[in-house]
Amino acid sequence: MKKYNTLLAVPYFLWLLFFVLAPVVLVVGYSFFDQSGHFTLANYAEYFGSGKYLLMTFNSVWYALLITLITLLISYPTAYFLTKLKHKDLWLLLIILPTWINLLLKAYAFIGIFGVHGGLNSFLGFFGILPKQLLFTDFSFLIVAVYIQLPFMIIPLFNALEELPPSFIAASKDLGASSTQTFFKVIFPLSLNGVKAVFIPSLSLFMLTRLIGGNRVITLGTAIEEHFMVTQNWGKGATIGVVLIIAMVIVMLFTGEKKAGGK
Repeated sequence: MKKYNTLLAVPYFLWLLFFVLAPVVLVVGYSFFDQSGHFTLANYAEYFGSGKYLLMTFNSVWYALLITLITLLISYPTAYFLTKLKHKDLWLLLIILPTWINLLLKAYAFIGIFGVHGGLNSFLGFFGILPKQLLFTDFSFLIVAVYIQLPFMIIPLFNALEELPPSFIAASKDLGASSTQTFFKVIFPLSLNGVKAVFIPSLSLFMLTRLIGGNRVITLGTAIEEHFMVTQNWGKGATIGVVLIIAMVIVMLFTGEKKAGGK
């Protein structure tokens, strides 16, 4: 029986090897080569010595924080009330359904909504408000990014709240904690798995920055896509990718430590 279970794990490890570890090794390897195929550290020197790339890094972190914060403000109450509803599975299905639609199709749908002659401006026209350029703005980019990320935060938050042992809350109250203290000291720290599930992907958005942000929002994901697809400088693109991977690992370690500390 033990041998049988080990064999079942083989496809999983092969998947990790070829589709997780191998791509990371390739990205790290490419980051040490220039366009001529020569080994160099110039890519890293240019990244950390250039104000342009440091500004992109700041923009990526800033927009990721904004997207995460707005998504959290919407998702947390939603996930909490979902735990109180009778037909939870039905409501969860309605939340999951938008994730079945291709991201590109959703982006083009929002282009139609936010366009000068789109649905939103047509609606505002009934109130005498003249059409405005809502597309290609920070506002439209944040709205669409939050919409895309909502299910990926609501589901982990719902699962965490649903599985939270009632004894933790009872023990907190027995020790004299108020409802507010119980929420911020017990419930909230133990239900934040969904935050990193949104923050990490938000660091590398590039399709939405192109289609919805109109390249006004420049992030590391945008730079990676440009170097690989436009300038063909895979070394620089891979360097930015390595920095992004390291940033994601740091975020995961930090959030993991916070969770452990909460327990």
